[in-house]
Amino acid sequence: MVSAPSTPAGDRGPDVVRDPAGDDVTAWPTGRLLSTAARVVEHRWNEGLAAFGLTHAGFGVLAHLMAGPMSQHEVAGLTRVEDQTMSRTLDRLEREGHVERVQDVRDRRRRLVSLTPSGRETFVSVAGSGLDLRLVDEEVARHCDLDAFRAALVALVSVLERP
Repeated sequence: MVSAPSTPAGDRGPDVVRDPAGDDVTAWPTGRLLSTAARVVEHRWNEGLAAFGLTHAGFGVLAHLMAGPMSQHEVAGLTRVEDQTMSRTLDRLEREGHVERVQDVRDRRRRLVSLTPSGRETFVSVAGSGLDLRLVDEEVARHCDLDAFRAALVALVSVLERP
């Protein structure tokens, strides 16, 4: 057990002892809360996207490819995953007929990933369905100020991604 630091967001004082490994989520460190929340949201996304034959990772790739073809490395960077992880996501999207990989005519060592008509249609269907609002935003808005929550997440990502 560790002593909790005093926090302005709560009535727990510095003498309160927390069990970061326990079942009481109010006692978890912020990092554990964030990673657990991310997994819960990912699972929700995957359940909702299954009807479209996608995962959250695949949907993110399709979203980036709407801007045009790019290398696997570029897509991996935009989605903030390793190249090997992106390779598995692209393999699945390619099997499903949503993307294709072709050799870059300007650099034969590089392969470009682009959307197929099926991938574009699938992305547009998901984006137009309001699934993102139903799966997360509406639920969050029931419990807190959604705009403030989003602003805090944007600030956190911006600060923690700095080199």
